[in-house]
Amino acid sequence: MRIFESRPALRWVVPAVVVGVVGGTSLIAITASANPALPDETPQQLLVDLQQAKVDNFSGTVVQKSDLGLPELPGVGGGSSDTSLTSLISGTHTLRVWSAGEAKQRLAIQGTLGETDIIRNGTDVWNWTSRDNAATHTTLSGDHTAAAEDLPSDAPKTPQEAADRVLAAIDPTTTVTTNPAVEVAKRPAYALVLEPKDDADSLIGQVRISVDGEKKVPLSVEVLAKDGTSVFSTEFSSVDFATPDDAYFQFNPPSGTKVTEKTAPSIDKSDAAKKKAEAEQKAKAAQDDTKIVGSGWSSVVVAKGDFSSADQSTPSGPNADGSSSEGPGGDAASMKQVLAALPKVSGTWGSGRLLSSKAFSVVITDDGRIAAGAVAPETLYKALG
Repeated sequence: MRIFESRPALRWVVPAVVVGVVGGTSLIAITASANPALPDETPQQLLVDLQQAKVDNFSGTVVQKSDLGLPELPGVGGGSSDTSLTSLISGTHTLRVWSAGEAKQRLAIQGTLGETDIIRNGTDVWNWTSRDNAATHTTLSGDHTAAAEDLPSDAPKTPQEAADRVLAAIDPTTTVTTNPAVEVAKRPAYALVLEPKDDADSLIGQVRISVDGEKKVPLSVEVLAKDGTSVFSTEFSSVDFATPDDAYFQFNPPSGTKVTEKTAPSIDKSDAAKKKAEAEQKAKAAQDDTKIVGSGWSSVVVAKGDFSSADQSTPSGPNADGSSSEGPGGDAASMKQVLAALPKVSGTWGSGRLLSSKAFSVVITDDGRIAAGAVAPETLYKALG
């Protein structure tokens, strides 16, 4: 049920920090009375079902709400009228999704004043924005397995994506229970509740996941802060597990649309192997430069970060995968603007910039370190020290 895969943007800003710190599988099993329409399942059984379930064909409407309490940041949208991909980290948004396997997928972000559509149909990828009446058409080579870089950002686009991030890191500090079955999108579902066990420092109080009674895929995910307020939720308001009609993956630009044509070059197998080895080497180096301070829900990730690119712009042009490198208005310039907008902080650990919200905090130090976790800034300062 994966909708799109792409290189992340604004990695440290999005709610992935919230659901990525939950961190094994030592469960306290408390099974509540279930809806008679569904057979009883323990938390352990549901977790296994979730990780094994795979649904490629579906369509539906997703309502996503983010109330993280983030400050106003340049280049990061918000509100129901904004349909940009970065807008998904704040406000309320309605998304339409269609999937007929990995080669046929569509995502539509709908706002009060417009819509943004990303469509993958075999080797054709369209990215259309009604507000600008502009579209980018990328033609992928036959050996190109992923769509262009300008597809969705890190913010989860479906309950499945949000649940995957939570389930990837359950550890012994987590209590997992089941609540009475619920109904989501007119379908009976199991209700899983994950919460920290004896963890006073975490900003997260609970993560709630509704699991479809038949397909065993998530229908909704909600993250609650320690005070019980909802900081992030994504839920199907309607869903159909039949294969969508091919017409949904056909795109004809509306009259007057400015179309930009791109072609993704073929991927040379030997070159791809070399790049894979280089990526693995970089990943190992990054891992060596990363440490985890603390454990469980209040753990803090401290890593070395290279933000030197934020001080310079890169020329526009196609990357090796056929996607575009952003110029003066792109990632480098945007990062520079975002960093400048964040408040300055300092202590015995040094100085830097702070991004704090109801559910997570991030510190980017002047000496090239980054600390992040679902904790208050003070906990980050201790980890840096």
